Amino acid sequence: MDGQRATKRAGKWIHAPLLTLTLGLGLLQMTAPAEAARPDLRRMSCAQAQAMVARNGAVVMTTGRYTYKRFVAGIRWCDRWEAIRPAVAATRDTPQCVVGYECETPLFRPFERD
Repeated sequence: MDGQRATKRAGKWIHAPLLTLTLGLGLLQMTAPAEAARPDLRRMSCAQAQAMVARNGAVVMTTGRYTYKRFVAGIRWCDRWEAIRPAVAATRDTPQCVVGYECETPLFRPFERD
């Protein structure tokens, strides 16, 4: 077949260079750093970060070189046993921006009637 190696699979010929390229691109995507997928809070303005949380409901953002945090727009984005508290983080223009809320598990749960 025109000087190129080919492999027969399921009745069709697959050219080895094309197969190698496809597998290489797939592996490259799998090894991409996870931080590339998360928005970086340090590069956003306070208003941009607040708008992103309000628009999406819940967002995981990079907060530092090796840290990240989940911000939510309200209690509906938390588990039913969790409570919310305002989440403050540093953005590009504000050292203490209230980006949204964060879900936290209370240390003690109030007595509930079943």
